[in-house]
Amino acid sequence: MTPSTWLQRFAPTTPGTALDVACGSGRNLRWLSQSGWQVTGIDRDTAATSPLQSLATIVDADIETGPWPLPQQQFDLVVVCNYLWRPLFDTIKSAVKPGGWLIWETFADGQQTIGRPSRPDFLLQRGELLRVCAGWQIVAYEDLFEGGVNPRFVQRVAASRPA
Repeated sequence: MTPSTWLQRFAPTTPGTALDVACGSGRNLRWLSQSGWQVTGIDRDTAATSPLQSLATIVDADIETGPWPLPQQQFDLVVVCNYLWRPLFDTIKSAVKPGGWLIWETFADGQQTIGRPSRPDFLLQRGELLRVCAGWQIVAYEDLFEGGVNPRFVQRVAASRPA
């Protein structure tokens, strides 16, 4: 389970608090924990998150149908990889402390031509993460097709919330 290269490249070098949204089996959560971050992971798959209990605070919650389980909590870094639920855009941004970072990476329009996910609900539109992060400092952004063993259309942003 290799962590996101985007996360490794843009995560702040001074560890603090981090939230891994839809953390799954914890490929990014593990890396953050090993890098000194105090990590909270959210996911609805308790079988996947159970082995992570010793590494992080795990919140078992269905964030698409239930209330946001961390109201008023903010983190130095919020990570979202391979997950998209548009109704949570503002909630996820609010979880980033002023001066904190948002690192988001997920599938983009075009993916439906080569595989899954293929539903538009799960594919970012051109420039969508830039619009989501409007008013923030965009440190890096990509919207591209990656070839290779696991080809995919992907969009990524690394952004800092204004202090």
